[in-house]
Amino acid sequence: MEKEIQLDMNSIPSHVAIIMDGNGRWAKLRGLERTVGHQAGAETVHKIAEEAVRLGIKYLTLYTFSTENWNRPQQEVAALMSLFVQHMEEETFMKNNIKFKVIGDINKLPDFVKVKFLGCMDHTSSNTGMSLVLALSYSSKWELTEAVKQIAAEVNDKKLMLSDIDSNTIQQHLATNDMPDVDLLIRTGEEQRLSNFMLWQCAYAELYFCDTFWPDFKEQEFRKAIADYQSRERRYGKTSEQLKSDDES
Repeated sequence: MEKEIQLDMNSIPSHVAIIMDGNGRWAKLRGLERTVGHQAGAETVHKIAEEAVRLGIKYLTLYTFSTENWNRPQQEVAALMSLFVQHMEEETFMKNNIKFKVIGDINKLPDFVKVKFLGCMDHTSSNTGMSLVLALSYSSKWELTEAVKQIAAEVNDKKLMLSDIDSNTIQQHLATNDMPDVDLLIRTGEEQRLSNFMLWQCAYAELYFCDTFWPDFKEQEFRKAIADYQSRERRYGKTSEQLKSDDES
C-alpha cells in the first residue's frame, strides 16, 4: 500500500478549484458509455470533498458543467442533469458541516435541477465548514460579461461614478464575490489549459496538471497536488528576498 503523503497542515490552501476532466475518455478506454464515466466521476467528487474537509480547506470549487457543454449531444446533457440531482446528498453536507453553493447561469438549468440545487443551498446556508461550490452552466467570459453589465447599469443609474471603478468593483460583481481568489487550481485528464474557468480568480493561483483521469483521482493524488503547492514560493510580484524580509518583520 502506498504511503500517505504528509502535508504541512499550517500551509493548506484556502481555496482549491478543480477542472474535473477525463470522465469520457476513462469510460472509452474501458469500452463503456460516456455516462458511466460521469457516474464514476460523481463518486470521486464525494471522496475528494470529504478529504478536503479533513484537510481544512475552506473553499472547494468544481468545474462541473460549462456554458460550452450545452453543445454536447442532448442525450449526454440530459444524463448529466439527472446525475447532478441523484448525487445531491444533503445528508452528507449536513454531516460534514458543508455549505453548498452554485455559480453560473442557473436559469438555463432544467427546473427539476434548479429546484433541487436552490433547496440544498438554502438548507445548508447555516453550515460553517467548507463551502463546496459547483460551477454549473458557468464560464469565466459569461461571469465577466455579467459583471460588466451590472457595473454599466450602476453607472447609468448614477449609483457609481466611472472614476470609482477599480479591480475591487469588478470583484464585488463576480459570482464569487463572497469568496477568496483561488490558491490552487488542479486539472486532471492530461490537458493543460484553463478552459474558460475562473480566469479572474486564478490570476495568482498555482496551477497543477496531472494525467490521471478524474474517476481515478483519489485522495492520495489530491494530497500530492497540495504537497506540490506547498513546495512553491508564492511571490505575488515580489522577490524572494522581499518575502523573507516580510516574514522576519
